Amino acid sequence: MSKKEAYLIDASIYVFRSYYSMPDEFKAKNGENTNAVYGFARFLARFIHQTKAQHIACAFDESLETSFRNEIYPEYKANRDPAPEDLKRQFKLCQQVAEVMGVATYSDGYYEADDLIGTLAKHYNKKGFNNHIISADKDLAQLVEKNDTWWNYGKDKAFNQQNIYEKFGVHPHQIADYLALTGDSVDNIKGVPGVGSKTAVFLLNHFDTLDEILNRHKEIAYLSFRGAKSCATKIANHTDDAIMAKQLTDIVTDIPLGDFNIQRKSLDNDRIHKLFDYLNFGPLLRRNILDLNNI
Repeated sequence: MSKKEAYLIDASIYVFRSYYSMPDEFKAKNGENTNAVYGFARFLARFIHQTKAQHIACAFDESLETSFRNEIYPEYKANRDPAPEDLKRQFKLCQQVAEVMGVATYSDGYYEADDLIGTLAKHYNKKGFNNHIISADKDLAQLVEKNDTWWNYGKDKAFNQQNIYEKFGVHPHQIADYLALTGDSVDNIKGVPGVGSKTAVFLLNHFDTLDEILNRHKEIAYLSFRGAKSCATKIANHTDDAIMAKQLTDIVTDIPLGDFNIQRKSLDNDRIHKLFDYLNFGPLLRRNILDLNNI
Protein backbone atom coordinates (compact mmCIF):
# COMPACT_ATOMS: atom_id res chain seq x y z
CA MET A 1 0.00 0.00 0.00
CA SER A 2 1.42 3.40 -1.00
CA LYS A 3 2.02 6.02 1.63
CA LYS A 4 -0.50 8.81 2.06
CA GLU A 5 0.29 12.29 0.83
CA ALA A 6 -0.05 15.52 2.85
CA TYR A 7 -0.05 18.86 1.01
CA LEU A 8 1.00 21.79 3.20
CA ILE A 9 0.53 25.16 1.49
CA ASP A 10 2.33 28.36 2.41
CA ALA A 11 -0.82 30.23 1.45
CA SER A 12 0.41 33.80 1.94
CA ILE A 13 2.73 33.56 -1.06
CA TYR A 14 -0.14 32.61 -3.36
CA VAL A 15 -2.34 35.37 -1.94
CA PHE A 16 0.43 37.90 -2.65
CA ARG A 17 0.92 36.56 -6.17
CA SER A 18 -2.79 36.90 -6.88
CA TYR A 19 -2.98 40.39 -5.39
CA TYR A 20 -0.19 41.73 -7.58
CA SER A 21 -1.01 39.79 -10.76
CA MET A 22 -4.81 39.90 -10.95
CA PRO A 23 -6.54 43.07 -12.23
CA ASP A 24 -8.53 45.09 -9.70
CA GLU A 25 -11.75 44.64 -11.67
CA PHE A 26 -12.94 41.95 -9.24
CA LYS A 27 -15.28 43.49 -6.66
CA ALA A 28 -17.41 42.19 -3.80
CA LYS A 29 -21.03 43.28 -3.39
CA ASN A 30 -19.90 46.15 -1.17
CA GLY A 31 -17.56 47.39 -3.90
CA GLU A 32 -14.30 46.36 -2.23
CA ASN A 33 -11.56 44.67 -4.24
CA THR A 34 -11.45 40.87 -4.35
CA ASN A 35 -8.70 40.32 -6.95
CA ALA A 36 -6.46 38.45 -4.47
CA VAL A 37 -9.38 36.35 -3.25
CA TYR A 38 -10.46 35.41 -6.76
CA GLY A 39 -6.90 34.50 -7.80
CA PHE A 40 -6.32 32.50 -4.62
CA ALA A 41 -9.61 30.58 -5.00
CA ARG A 42 -8.73 29.75 -8.60
CA PHE A 43 -5.23 28.62 -7.57
CA LEU A 44 -6.53 26.41 -4.76
CA ALA A 45 -9.22 24.80 -6.95
CA ARG A 46 -6.69 24.11 -9.71
CA PHE A 47 -4.22 22.70 -7.21
CA ILE A 48 -6.72 20.25 -5.71
CA HIS A 49 -7.97 19.16 -9.12
CA GLN A 50 -4.38 18.51 -10.23
CA THR A 51 -3.11 16.72 -7.11
CA LYS A 52 -6.36 15.03 -5.98
CA ALA A 53 -5.27 16.05 -2.48
CA GLN A 54 -7.21 14.40 0.33
CA HIS A 55 -5.02 15.74 3.16
CA ILE A 56 -4.34 19.43 2.67
CA ALA A 57 -3.76 22.52 4.82
CA CYS A 58 -3.22 26.22 4.20
CA ALA A 59 -1.06 28.20 6.63
CA PHE A 60 -1.47 31.99 6.63
CA ASP A 61 0.88 34.60 8.06
CA GLU A 62 -0.57 37.11 10.49
CA SER A 63 2.54 37.55 12.66
CA LEU A 64 4.58 39.68 10.26
CA GLU A 65 5.63 42.16 12.98
CA THR A 66 4.80 40.32 16.21
CA SER A 67 6.31 36.84 15.94
CA PHE A 68 8.65 35.34 18.50
CA ARG A 69 11.48 36.08 16.06
CA ASN A 70 10.88 39.80 16.59
CA GLU A 71 11.49 39.20 20.29
CA ILE A 72 14.85 37.65 19.44
CA TYR A 73 15.75 40.32 16.88
CA PRO A 74 13.48 43.39 16.65
CA GLU A 75 14.77 44.19 13.15
CA TYR A 76 13.54 40.85 11.80
CA LYS A 77 11.63 41.60 8.55
CA ALA A 78 11.84 45.32 9.36
CA ASN A 79 12.93 45.98 5.77
CA ARG A 80 9.49 45.02 4.43
CA ASP A 81 6.85 47.59 3.64
CA PRO A 82 3.61 47.07 5.58
CA ALA A 83 0.96 45.18 3.65
CA PRO A 84 -1.72 47.47 2.18
CA GLU A 85 -4.95 47.51 4.21
CA ASP A 86 -6.78 46.23 1.14
CA LEU A 87 -4.54 43.18 1.06
CA LYS A 88 -4.89 42.54 4.81
CA ARG A 89 -8.67 42.52 4.40
CA GLN A 90 -8.44 40.12 1.46
CA PHE A 91 -6.22 37.77 3.48
CA LYS A 92 -9.14 37.18 5.86
CA LEU A 93 -11.43 36.46 2.94
CA CYS A 94 -8.89 34.02 1.48
CA GLN A 95 -8.96 32.09 4.74
CA GLN A 96 -12.75 31.92 4.53
CA VAL A 97 -12.54 30.69 0.94
CA ALA A 98 -10.11 27.92 1.91
CA GLU A 99 -12.37 26.87 4.77
CA VAL A 100 -15.53 26.63 2.66
CA MET A 101 -13.53 24.62 0.14
CA GLY A 102 -12.98 22.04 2.88
CA VAL A 103 -9.31 22.88 3.45
CA ALA A 104 -7.88 23.06 7.00
CA THR A 105 -6.54 26.56 7.68
CA TYR A 106 -4.01 27.69 10.26
CA SER A 107 -2.77 31.11 11.39
CA ASP A 108 -1.24 32.46 14.57
CA GLY A 109 -0.22 35.82 15.99
CA TYR A 110 3.02 34.49 17.53
CA TYR A 111 4.23 31.85 15.09
CA GLU A 112 4.70 32.25 11.35
CA ALA A 113 3.20 30.14 8.60
CA ASP A 114 6.59 28.38 8.28
CA ASP A 115 6.31 27.15 11.87
CA LEU A 116 2.71 26.00 11.44
CA ILE A 117 3.76 24.05 8.36
CA GLY A 118 6.82 22.69 10.18
CA THR A 119 4.65 21.42 13.02
CA LEU A 120 2.18 19.79 10.63
CA ALA A 121 5.03 18.28 8.59
CA LYS A 122 6.61 16.67 11.65
CA HIS A 123 3.23 15.33 12.79
CA TYR A 124 2.40 13.79 9.44
CA ASN A 125 5.89 12.39 8.90
CA LYS A 126 5.40 10.48 12.15
CA LYS A 127 2.07 9.22 10.84
CA GLY A 128 3.79 7.79 7.77
CA PHE A 129 2.78 10.43 5.23
CA ASN A 130 4.84 11.89 2.42
CA ASN A 131 4.77 15.67 2.87
CA HIS A 132 4.63 18.11 -0.01
CA ILE A 133 5.60 21.63 1.09
CA ILE A 134 4.01 24.09 -1.34
CA SER A 135 6.01 27.31 -1.20
CA ALA A 136 8.51 29.54 -2.98
CA ASP A 137 10.30 30.16 0.34
CA LYS A 138 13.61 28.30 0.47
CA ASP A 139 13.46 28.31 4.30
CA LEU A 140 10.84 25.57 4.07
CA ALA A 141 13.18 23.29 2.14
CA GLN A 142 14.70 22.38 5.53
CA LEU A 143 11.55 20.35 6.28
CA VAL A 144 12.00 17.91 3.41
CA GLU A 145 12.56 14.38 4.65
CA LYS A 146 12.94 11.21 2.59
CA ASN A 147 10.09 10.96 0.03
CA ASP A 148 8.96 14.54 0.77
CA THR A 149 9.07 17.42 -1.70
CA TRP A 150 9.37 21.22 -1.70
CA TRP A 151 7.31 22.63 -4.56
CA ASN A 152 7.04 26.20 -5.80
CA TYR A 153 3.75 25.43 -7.48
CA GLY A 154 3.24 27.14 -10.81
CA LYS A 155 6.93 28.01 -11.19
CA ASP A 156 9.14 24.94 -10.71
CA LYS A 157 8.99 21.18 -10.45
CA ALA A 158 8.70 19.51 -7.07
CA PHE A 159 12.15 19.17 -5.47
CA ASN A 160 13.12 16.11 -3.44
CA GLN A 161 16.13 15.95 -1.12
CA GLN A 162 18.59 15.34 -3.97
CA ASN A 163 17.12 18.15 -6.08
CA ILE A 164 17.45 20.55 -3.14
CA TYR A 165 21.10 19.58 -2.73
CA GLU A 166 21.70 20.14 -6.44
CA LYS A 167 20.01 23.56 -6.30
CA PHE A 168 21.58 24.96 -3.12
CA GLY A 169 24.71 22.83 -2.63
CA VAL A 170 23.57 21.76 0.84
CA HIS A 171 21.16 19.16 2.14
CA PRO A 172 17.73 20.06 3.55
CA HIS A 173 18.90 19.62 7.14
CA GLN A 174 21.62 22.23 6.44
CA ILE A 175 19.36 24.93 4.98
CA ALA A 176 18.84 26.77 8.29
CA ASP A 177 22.60 26.70 8.94
CA TYR A 178 23.28 27.92 5.41
CA LEU A 179 20.93 30.88 5.86
CA ALA A 180 22.40 31.62 9.29
CA LEU A 181 25.82 31.96 7.66
CA THR A 182 24.88 33.88 4.51
CA GLY A 183 22.05 35.86 6.02
CA ASP A 184 18.71 36.31 4.33
CA SER A 185 18.00 39.76 2.90
CA VAL A 186 14.32 38.91 2.39
CA ASP A 187 13.85 38.50 6.16
CA ASN A 188 16.50 41.09 7.14
CA ILE A 189 18.76 38.46 8.74
CA LYS A 190 22.39 39.58 8.64
CA GLY A 191 24.21 36.29 9.17
CA VAL A 192 28.01 36.44 9.19
CA PRO A 193 29.27 39.51 7.28
CA GLY A 194 31.49 38.53 4.36
CA VAL A 195 30.35 34.91 4.16
CA GLY A 196 28.63 34.33 0.83
CA SER A 197 26.83 31.33 -0.56
CA LYS A 198 29.89 29.59 -2.02
CA THR A 199 31.79 29.87 1.26
CA ALA A 200 28.79 28.68 3.27
CA VAL A 201 28.40 25.66 1.00
CA PHE A 202 32.10 24.83 1.32
CA LEU A 203 32.02 25.11 5.10
CA LEU A 204 28.87 23.02 5.51
CA ASN A 205 30.12 20.33 3.16
CA HIS A 206 33.27 20.15 5.25
CA PHE A 207 31.90 20.55 8.80
CA ASP A 208 28.25 19.49 8.23
CA THR A 209 26.67 21.83 10.82
CA LEU A 210 26.91 25.42 12.01
CA ASP A 211 27.74 24.19 15.52
CA GLU A 212 30.77 22.34 14.19
CA ILE A 213 31.86 25.38 12.18
CA LEU A 214 31.70 27.57 15.29
CA ASN A 215 33.36 25.00 17.55
CA ARG A 216 36.19 24.34 15.09
CA HIS A 217 36.53 27.79 13.53
CA LYS A 218 40.31 27.82 13.98
CA GLU A 219 40.57 24.99 11.44
CA ILE A 220 38.98 27.14 8.74
CA ALA A 221 42.20 29.08 8.17
CA TYR A 222 43.90 25.88 6.94
CA LEU A 223 41.22 24.87 4.44
CA SER A 224 41.83 25.12 0.70
CA PHE A 225 39.59 27.95 -0.45
CA ARG A 226 40.28 31.56 -1.26
CA GLY A 227 40.04 33.82 1.76
CA ALA A 228 40.14 30.95 4.27
CA LYS A 229 42.18 32.90 6.84
CA SER A 230 39.96 35.97 6.75
CA CYS A 231 36.90 33.72 6.87
CA ALA A 232 38.15 32.11 10.07
CA THR A 233 38.46 35.58 11.60
CA LYS A 234 34.97 36.59 10.44
CA ILE A 235 33.45 33.46 11.96
CA ALA A 236 35.31 33.99 15.24
CA ASN A 237 34.25 37.64 15.45
CA HIS A 238 30.59 36.98 14.62
CA THR A 239 29.82 33.82 16.54
CA ASP A 240 26.98 35.49 18.45
CA ASP A 241 25.51 36.83 15.20
CA ALA A 242 25.54 33.35 13.68
CA ILE A 243 23.89 31.81 16.75
CA MET A 244 21.16 34.45 16.73
CA ALA A 245 20.64 34.03 13.00
CA LYS A 246 20.19 30.30 13.47
CA GLN A 247 17.45 30.99 16.02
CA LEU A 248 15.70 32.99 13.31
CA THR A 249 16.20 30.54 10.44
CA ASP A 250 15.25 27.38 12.34
CA ILE A 251 11.62 26.43 11.78
CA VAL A 252 9.62 25.46 14.87
CA THR A 253 8.08 21.98 14.66
CA ASP A 254 6.37 21.53 18.03
CA ILE A 255 3.56 24.12 18.26
CA PRO A 256 0.60 22.76 20.29
CA LEU A 257 -1.91 23.17 17.48
CA GLY A 258 -4.68 21.18 19.11
CA ASP A 259 -6.34 20.13 15.86
CA PHE A 260 -4.04 18.33 13.43
CA ASN A 261 -6.81 17.00 11.20
CA ILE A 262 -6.16 18.14 7.63
CA GLN A 263 -8.36 15.64 5.81
CA ARG A 264 -10.29 17.59 3.20
CA LYS A 265 -13.93 18.01 4.18
CA SER A 266 -17.01 17.68 1.99
CA LEU A 267 -18.31 20.93 0.60
CA ASP A 268 -21.32 22.71 2.03
CA ASN A 269 -23.01 24.09 -1.08
CA ASP A 270 -25.11 26.61 0.84
CA ARG A 271 -22.04 28.10 2.58
CA ILE A 272 -20.16 28.27 -0.72
CA HIS A 273 -22.97 30.04 -2.55
CA LYS A 274 -23.52 32.48 0.31
CA LEU A 275 -19.84 33.49 0.40
CA PHE A 276 -19.41 33.46 -3.35
CA ASP A 277 -22.56 35.55 -3.85
CA TYR A 278 -20.97 38.19 -1.61
CA LEU A 279 -17.67 37.90 -3.52
CA ASN A 280 -19.46 38.03 -6.90
CA PHE A 281 -17.70 34.89 -8.11
CA GLY A 282 -19.03 33.74 -11.47
CA PRO A 283 -20.53 30.37 -12.44
CA LEU A 284 -17.36 28.91 -14.02
CA LEU A 285 -15.25 29.17 -10.85
CA ARG A 286 -18.18 27.99 -8.72
CA ARG A 287 -18.67 24.88 -10.83
CA ASN A 288 -14.96 24.18 -10.71
CA ILE A 289 -14.97 24.40 -6.92
CA LEU A 290 -18.21 22.49 -6.39
CA ASP A 291 -16.79 19.73 -8.57
CA LEU A 292 -14.15 19.14 -5.86
CA ASN A 293 -16.74 16.94 -4.13
CA ASN A 294 -16.17 14.43 -6.93
CA ILE A 295 -12.43 14.11 -6.23
